[in-house]
Amino acid sequence: MTQSTPVRVGVLALQGDTREHLAALREAGAEASTVRRASELDAVDALIIPGGESTTMSHLLREFELLEPLRTRLADGMPAYGSCAGMILLATEILDAGAEGREAVPLGGIDMTVRRNAFGRQVDSFEGDIDFDGLDGPAHAVFIRAPWVERVGPDVQVLARAGEHIVAVRQGQVLATAFHPEMTGDRRVHKLFVDVVARRA
Repeated sequence: MTQSTPVRVGVLALQGDTREHLAALREAGAEASTVRRASELDAVDALIIPGGESTTMSHLLREFELLEPLRTRLADGMPAYGSCAGMILLATEILDAGAEGREAVPLGGIDMTVRRNAFGRQVDSFEGDIDFDGLDGPAHAVFIRAPWVERVGPDVQVLARAGEHIVAVRQGQVLATAFHPEMTGDRRVHKLFVDVVARRA
């Protein structure tokens, strides 16, 4: 992969903060595009699953016939990054997944158990600086109805904690954060992900 050939990273654009991720990816040196259908998923090297509402996103993945193609790409080793709701969907197990028939559906990208809305409701949202393994200095983290990770498998690397709670993880070429780096001017998490994608490509 040469510098003149940027990696192609899609942002799942069914619901959530798509625009902010697209901007962050472009600033991090990637060619960024929206993904709403299987053909668009096939055209990218990697995918970001943004924040939003995990049960709504799960429903729309089924409606747009993207659920199984996305699971297949992940199983085949496609790099992915999920923030907030994206972290929830990338899990192998989701606690408090939602009402039956409208629950959040795990995609199995990272061997972890995630609890939805673990930090509380919208009014409990907060932000602060956290140490993040692999970054040169703390990351400013914005938590909005954020999940946390309650269990990680043996191959999962814990990248960051907020207090005692795990809020950033990596397994191979798949990353997830409970917070929203796309909402700050700090592009280091996106750059870290783009570098992961470039090494694979």
